[in-house]
Amino acid sequence: MKRLINIFWLGTKELRSLQRDTVLVIFVIYAFTFAIYTQATGTSSEVNNASIAFVDEDQSALSKRMYEAFYPPRFKLPVVIKADEADRMIDNGSFMFVVVVPPRFEADVRAGRNPEVQVNIDATAMQQASIGAGYIRNILTDQVWSFIRRTEDKPELPVTVVVRKAYNPNGITSWFTSVVAIINQITTLTMILTGAALIREREHGTIEHMLVMPLSAFEIALAKVWANSLVVLVAATISLFLVVKTILAVPIAGSPVLFLGGVVLYLFFGTALGIFLGTITRSMAQFALLIILIIIVLQLLSGGNTPVESQPWWMQRLTLVLPSRHFVAFSQAIIYRGAGIETVWPQFLAVTGIGLGLFGFSLSLFRKSIAVSR
Repeated sequence: MKRLINIFWLGTKELRSLQRDTVLVIFVIYAFTFAIYTQATGTSSEVNNASIAFVDEDQSALSKRMYEAFYPPRFKLPVVIKADEADRMIDNGSFMFVVVVPPRFEADVRAGRNPEVQVNIDATAMQQASIGAGYIRNILTDQVWSFIRRTEDKPELPVTVVVRKAYNPNGITSWFTSVVAIINQITTLTMILTGAALIREREHGTIEHMLVMPLSAFEIALAKVWANSLVVLVAATISLFLVVKTILAVPIAGSPVLFLGGVVLYLFFGTALGIFLGTITRSMAQFALLIILIIIVLQLLSGGNTPVESQPWWMQRLTLVLPSRHFVAFSQAIIYRGAGIETVWPQFLAVTGIGLGLFGFSLSLFRKSIAVSR
């Protein structure tokens, strides 16, 4: 019982110390509000207001019809340019797409000669270029087909392909990036708060004061775990309901309580990693450099930014020891697909096991550092 009381009061000391650190408090607020909103809305994988130009060497009714088929919001209104201007316009970034309609295009279409339309693409914006090329191909094909048949009706095909997108039917980027942003901020802030608290105590001499008290390394470490985890959990909860669900209008398919329960398990790993980094470093500068290296690895290999399946097979096996991969897996399953505990319990178990193992290792290292200080 006395241990629990010590852990409680040491944790409240951590909270008061964080409260007095104005810069860190502002950083936490920013990370779970404006940073998430900016990441969700500031970038998009959809084609939006793409610049397009036409080189119309046919000057026919069909080429004009194709030209008029492009309009906002996917594309800007097309601009007619000359053939000798196409390369220069793409080189200087004036247009992302340049469509070249060859001479006698309409006549060749009527004669069934299968003429070709050239589409020049500035592929420096790779994702938008790839998606935009698909849009252009579909739009031009529909216009040519309806021109030949003199009707907008589509022909009856022997097989009908129906595409249904689960969870995100309109392919809205913010629905995905906002949740990934919360996951990334939880990982980053947990390690920073815990490690920075440990280094700050060492730099201010507070750790020496605690060493003369009847406190164990376990009590000191566990106090940092629950105090900093509580801060991140509260911030993540507010961000999930206020920023993601309310402001960005992202639907949550599964149970928020189950997701936050998984967050609690992951926070145990994050705080343990923060204690480990705070123990092996001797200054805030060293800690910041290590944080950058570790955060990049955890985020790139977690599957949040790119699918795990796109990695080499040996790397996929290696990521199984990273709790961030399991965290992303059960977060996406709960929030996107509405999974229950019967589906995500293996990921919960993996995060708990790895977190306990790292906490035990960090605690032994922390205990040794305190023994040396004594």
